[in-house]
Amino acid sequence: MAKKRKKKKWFFLPKAKKKRRIYFMLLLVFLTLIALTVAMNQSMTTKKDQIIYQDEAKQKQLKIWAPFAQKMQYKYRIFASISLAQAILESDWNQSSLSKDYNNLYGIKASASQAGVVVPTKEYEDGHWITVDQKFASYKTWQESMEAHAQLISKGTHWNPNQYEHVLAAKNYQAAAQALVQDGYATDPTYAAKLVAVIETWNLKRFDLAVKMGDVTS
Repeated sequence: MAKKRKKKKWFFLPKAKKKRRIYFMLLLVFLTLIALTVAMNQSMTTKKDQIIYQDEAKQKQLKIWAPFAQKMQYKYRIFASISLAQAILESDWNQSSLSKDYNNLYGIKASASQAGVVVPTKEYEDGHWITVDQKFASYKTWQESMEAHAQLISKGTHWNPNQYEHVLAAKNYQAAAQALVQDGYATDPTYAAKLVAVIETWNLKRFDLAVKMGDVTS
């Protein structure tokens, strides 16, 4: 009669207490590493899902804004990519209180006779940032805000109708971004670089019309 074969154990447990202690410590470390790996993978997946969701929300916002920005380019000769990049940068993708509560996408200041709201804002003066209270314009719709911005670039300020002549004369978005700083639109010395980065990150150039028509009535 054949002898029964002994089943081999799938693990070996040391008999000595000291070795057993080491064994369980190593096992604990191993299980901890597995748990950390699983947790990291879950965290990375969650972050990736959040990024995808945020990107989808931003693309959706672009689809809303872009056609009107193109209309503004056709009418006022300001690149659609510049209008969009400034709206994104100034309103933080329509998340700022000015844009959400007052439809002011560009942080445009209110005139003395214009309806507006006073809020604190940062300005770059004498080589450093300061916080000051400013009166900002309030609009009924975001379209009204985008057109007010385009009109400002096209027609200039009441003290200088040619305030933004270099922006209008620019042949591409890079030159237009630099011209906004040159012509005094923003006090931030890195404003042009920020605009170009936004345009290139989101490929906003695809919304620019081939020809800047200029002052065509809608």
